[in-house]
Amino acid sequence: MGLAANGSASDKPLKFLIYGRTGWIGGLLGKLCQAQGIDFAYGAGRLENRNSLENDIATLRPTHIFNAAGVTGRPNVDWCESHKVETIRTNVVGTLTLADVCREKGLILINYATGCIFEYDNDHPLGSGVGFKEEDVPNFIGSFYSKTKAMVEDLLNNYENVCTLRVRMPISSDLSNPRNFITKITRYEKVVDIPNSMTILDELLPISIEMAKKNLTGIYNFTNPGVVSHNEILEMYREYMDPNFTWKNFTLEEQAKVIVAPRSNNELDATKLKQEFPELLSIKESLIKNVFKPNQKTSAT
Repeated sequence: MGLAANGSASDKPLKFLIYGRTGWIGGLLGKLCQAQGIDFAYGAGRLENRNSLENDIATLRPTHIFNAAGVTGRPNVDWCESHKVETIRTNVVGTLTLADVCREKGLILINYATGCIFEYDNDHPLGSGVGFKEEDVPNFIGSFYSKTKAMVEDLLNNYENVCTLRVRMPISSDLSNPRNFITKITRYEKVVDIPNSMTILDELLPISIEMAKKNLTGIYNFTNPGVVSHNEILEMYREYMDPNFTWKNFTLEEQAKVIVAPRSNNELDATKLKQEFPELLSIKESLIKNVFKPNQKTSAT
């Protein structure tokens, strides 16, 4: 198959083939490649169409493939509850097809997945600091979106050429982006207040490029170490962005009345990622350094 061994440098210059041109992560990846001078192209093929993927690879001859395509639903994952076949087609059939084509061609696939496949339980109680590890079996199937993602992760784990990155509640320094977790919760009428693991894209996406360079495979909890609650984030928002900002909380029971599918709340153990990248900041440090300080309004001191 010709897969490079972990950590070995390939003789070929890097060329990344990225799926998910119109997505948030896919767009940011392209900008990072441009900034780093890495040759890249976006795939034209549809994930569920094997021939189109093979054509992309034959034409573009990449060294690594990144999958940032997938259905999360608009305006949120509730969409997946009423569009199950469309969700399966992209998130299950498409992702598996891409992984299979990559394996056949001897290519590593960096797959941006989700960590929203767990929920706090007796062995991982809220506030305990005990996070779910990479090898733990998903225990959250409250939403159809999460259910399909858990199935795919289990199947992909049989592919030795795949690096699965469990992203959670992604945040970036672009506070105008409606997909940004901070932007979402500042616009909600009411928010729940639960500590969660989250992913600061400004810090973690460059790490995913380094992971490709190292030819890492397997599952990684792709979050900053530690947890942060909704209220803690909104307190930072008030401190750095808008001293007059206010918000209201409501309970999970009250939230359940206004959403179709339950939401995942959990802590992921980021030890494995931190061992590989010791410079990785804790979630609260990363929020301040990468998100709030760059956006800080000079008047809000």
